[in-house]
Amino acid sequence: MTAEPSSTTTSADWGKANFGDIYDCPDPRPYFATLRPLGYQIPHHGQAAFRALTEALRRLRPDRTPPAVVDLCCSYGINAALLNHRVTLAELYTRYATPRIAALSARQLATEDRAFFTARRTPEAVSVTGIDAAAHAAGYAREAGLLDDAFAENLEVTGPSPALRDALADTDLITVTGGIGYVRTRTFARLLDCVAAPPWVAAFVLRTVPYEPIAELLAGSGLVTEKLTGRTFRQRRFADDAERQAAFDALAATGLPTAGKEEDGYYHADLYLSRPAADIAALPLARLL
Repeated sequence: MTAEPSSTTTSADWGKANFGDIYDCPDPRPYFATLRPLGYQIPHHGQAAFRALTEALRRLRPDRTPPAVVDLCCSYGINAALLNHRVTLAELYTRYATPRIAALSARQLATEDRAFFTARRTPEAVSVTGIDAAAHAAGYAREAGLLDDAFAENLEVTGPSPALRDALADTDLITVTGGIGYVRTRTFARLLDCVAAPPWVAAFVLRTVPYEPIAELLAGSGLVTEKLTGRTFRQRRFADDAERQAAFDALAATGLPTAGKEEDGYYHADLYLSRPAADIAALPLARLL
């Protein structure tokens, strides 16, 4: 669920349009076709941030190289594609819109994607495990070679399977670019219950969605949450006037101004990073990002 939606029916609980029909397709082509006109770009911002974080983890924990990353709400493995390969989000939008790619079956596309990404894999590539309730999407990411492992599990509903629990044990970094609001404290509590030591947690969170409950939960495991100051990150354009109004109402309720941010017609996200205090002292956020 790094994803976004293709219907303009709004979600009853927090006002976002419902794009449920692109979350769990046999391959990512509908996802990219729907989101491209909306300027969906948060994985692009995540690419730079997550690369900086994994490099920092290499320096701080040289005995744990490469770092083990868990991408929560991994969808079709877009974050893993951008983190580990010489490719940009713009190039992926272009790739999946070409007539030749459009003519392939989902299985043929997965085979082509595996070769495409293998040829572009960076020497600094890290291990990425994906978690998403969308079984087709997560399965595609694994088949295309973007994820080392993928788990189609909804931790808001049930506890992790034994296999997922084992896969999470040595996690160094949890990333999420589009899931906060869909996943809440219950998911993070279950993740933390699986790890041997508290990992870093990097989350891009829409300003319309409160992150404080999750930050408080993480604090109980010794993680200090900082918000990157001085900038926000565009997520995508509002799908329609109803979605825009719902976002403005949510921001007004919390006293957040929209000038210079959502007034540009886009959702904006903050970047939160949660780490042990010792890691913050060793590498302050301002130096890291």
